[in-house]
Amino acid sequence: MKINKQILLAKRPESVPDASTFKMVESQMPVPKENEVLVRTHYLSVDPYMRGRMKNIKSYAEPFQIGKPLTGDSIGEVILSKHPDFSIGEMVIGTFDWAEYSLRDGSELSKINLNEAPITTHLHVTGMTGLTAYFGLLDIGKPKPGETVVVSGAAGAVGMVVGQIAKIKGCRVVGIAGSDEKLKYLKDELGFDDIMNYKKVQDIYQELDRLCPNGIDVYYDNVGGEITDAAISLLNFHGRVPLCGQISMLNSENSEKGPRLFTHVIRRSILLKGFIYSDYQDRFEEGRQALAEWLMEGKIKYKETIVEGLENAPDALLGLFRGDNLGKQLVRLGE
Repeated sequence: MKINKQILLAKRPESVPDASTFKMVESQMPVPKENEVLVRTHYLSVDPYMRGRMKNIKSYAEPFQIGKPLTGDSIGEVILSKHPDFSIGEMVIGTFDWAEYSLRDGSELSKINLNEAPITTHLHVTGMTGLTAYFGLLDIGKPKPGETVVVSGAAGAVGMVVGQIAKIKGCRVVGIAGSDEKLKYLKDELGFDDIMNYKKVQDIYQELDRLCPNGIDVYYDNVGGEITDAAISLLNFHGRVPLCGQISMLNSENSEKGPRLFTHVIRRSILLKGFIYSDYQDRFEEGRQALAEWLMEGKIKYKETIVEGLENAPDALLGLFRGDNLGKQLVRLGE
């Protein structure tokens, strides 16, 4: 009997998840039926939104179920197929279980063009996080040459692409992150104009004000909390805020009190708009083509943090909230 290892949600965490939130189990490897495909996982994408799915609340993604495998964007290899469009050995991308093997309907999979870009970039630069950066910045932020763009969570998979697109569009870019190593990469490798380690400054508002002497035109929000309060307070007239993530508050069981800054938003005619990348599903190909072109031209660079082994996937997820990752967090299964 062929064994399949899976990571299940053992319980719903009350605040910060820990090892007891997850459970690894072994089961019999599934067998495909008509129009189904059995995929062996090569890479799992680890993303902050997964923490939200551990809560039993209504959102844009269904909550994970206790006793069932976690799921997420993944890359894998077809090892058995009863679907006419997929052959053994083909590489595919889709939403798989956190498992060594996943059974999927063929309609849930897309083939990967191995000549288009490095295979893992389909999970970030030309995938969900890249598209999130592309549409959030360009459709909501609408950056203009010479404007100041501030990006929180700038060393994450979304943030570093946002900053690079802003540079392509001729903007001055300020990145906020939580370690000197990350900030060095943003400035030296990605060309950010200025950087701020929010963990080392005594007053985030004052430091951001110093770095943005002409105010902020676009604030791309990945974190929420005190950083976002400071950035919104420094927005120029007709400033724009793509609201992408609130990672600083994902482990909080109590909602933040507020809103506190709406008077300032009204006075400055500021646009704040929340979004998810699937809002732009009918334009995905536009975004993928642009991102792939910039990637091949060297205008967009990327960094990956890769953890080895399915058993280490839970800690990779928890590491997002510790700030362990630089760039995209991935888990690699096998060779």
